[in-house]
Amino acid sequence: MSSKPVFPGASADREEASYVLLGAPLDVSSTFEPGSRFGPRRIRHYAETFDDYDRRTESRFTDLGVCDHGDIDAWDDVEEYLAFLRGELSDVVREGAIPLVLGGEHTVSVAGVRAVDPDVFVCLDAHLDCRAEYAGNEYSHATTTAHALDVADRAVILGARTGSEEEWERAVESDVMVVPPEDVSEWTTDFGSEESIYLSVDIDAADPGFAPGTGTKEPFGLTPRETRTVVRQVAPLTSGFDVVEVNDRDDGQAASLAGKLLREFVYTHAADR
Repeated sequence: MSSKPVFPGASADREEASYVLLGAPLDVSSTFEPGSRFGPRRIRHYAETFDDYDRRTESRFTDLGVCDHGDIDAWDDVEEYLAFLRGELSDVVREGAIPLVLGGEHTVSVAGVRAVDPDVFVCLDAHLDCRAEYAGNEYSHATTTAHALDVADRAVILGARTGSEEEWERAVESDVMVVPPEDVSEWTTDFGSEESIYLSVDIDAADPGFAPGTGTKEPFGLTPRETRTVVRQVAPLTSGFDVVEVNDRDDGQAASLAGKLLREFVYTHAADR
């Protein structure tokens, strides 16, 4: 672990934390514009302007027991890195806290899902990410949902609007639900009260007009309010959360949205607790 800036308000001691944040700046398989290694630092930086107090939940972020553990610096052996990251996140789960991950490319979600072992993988994403491999790489960021389905019973992909022919064929199977962008505002959760959820936010689910700082932009996406609504809906049942694929190729729009969504998740989850 290296020394990194702390997410604003994440000042709880690890031993007493209800939420533990880890940065995972993996940036190995980006297929178009790299830079997601800068995501954790940028998300922390652009969250500095946010007020501590949340009127909706009448709570303060600094009172909600969030600890920033820092970044788990990445290396080139992705499978080995994911195993190490999974171990760190499993420690968080064993401590009774909720892991919060700042990516990094979407591949880091694989470690989160393996650590949490959820019933359902819920993902905001422009892409289906159901490939078995991409360009010969079984741990490409284009394979995240496929790996998640090795652990979770089913996947719900919100905002997806592109994929290969094979991915769309996979996505019509009974263990996958795809909600296109135009239907996300009408989507409601139908999870059982005993089902556990891992929630992943790929920032490219948002339209690139709102969040241009991401590696594989896909037009006709979600608005920030739509992404916030989903996070609020799913948060109460969620056992692990990440926001990924933020890079350094904009003026902070993607990073500020990512930081705000993480805070919305914590405010909502803590209020339900």
